[in-house]
Amino acid sequence: MNECDIPTRLGRLHVRVTGTGPPVVLWHSMFVDSSSWDRVLPMLTATRTLHLVDAPSCGSSDPLREATDISACADAAVDLLEDMQRQWGYDTVDWLGNAWGGHVGMDVAARRPDLISTLVAISAPTHPIDAAVRRKVRMLLPLYRLFGPRGPVRSAIEETIFTDHTRAHDREAVQLLRDAIGRAGRRATISAIETAILNRTDLNWAARALTCPTLFVTTDDRGEWTPEEARAVVATMADAREARVRGARVIPALEQPEQLADVVEEFWKAAATDTGRRRL
Repeated sequence: MNECDIPTRLGRLHVRVTGTGPPVVLWHSMFVDSSSWDRVLPMLTATRTLHLVDAPSCGSSDPLREATDISACADAAVDLLEDMQRQWGYDTVDWLGNAWGGHVGMDVAARRPDLISTLVAISAPTHPIDAAVRRKVRMLLPLYRLFGPRGPVRSAIEETIFTDHTRAHDREAVQLLRDAIGRAGRRATISAIETAILNRTDLNWAARALTCPTLFVTTDDRGEWTPEEARAVVATMADAREARVRGARVIPALEQPEQLADVVEEFWKAAATDTGRRRL
């Protein structure tokens, strides 16, 4: 695996590169870093070159100087993709994003369709967070400032990310989450929480503007974004579909990596076939 740092307007983003084949950019969810994709790598690296990004304030990337929003993260992602074009000669890339990463991918693909050929948005609601979730997060932040990711704070994060079954029976997944949280500083994490969660805006405009083949991956245990809600958004889009991964809540790559890989590979194959037919 190769590693590099790419400068953006939100600071240096750390990228790990592995695999063989067409390029894919992977941007993770909140509370983790690019290591959250590690369990799905064996299934995807045989046919794709994966560029695993540590988002701002996560992993080995620079911390945010202050909280920002999804649009600013998308601007940084454009810097990233344009630098990748210069370095590696890519035309477009496939985008694979979870929650935060799905939101960033939607914004980029809507505003810069020349950069992204297909989009997979996992567990990524197109609506802003509701009042109940906002209250919960705002209550969590002061505790996080005081104690960091320990005790009841860590438990609250794990309950948000994982199903009851995963927390009880999948120690590896839980440890991957804990390790990622531990690598991030308190201040950096709070800026990321404000950016990716509290400042998440309505992205239905982006969904309607998308022209690339798009897949919304839902789960059966995230009440904030049900398969039915995703399908209602899909109905407003030019070229989109929804697929469900069962037995997961927010990060299927950690909880159900084989299921997720199957869903994504099937989508990529279908998108390639559809593109080939349009060219005939």
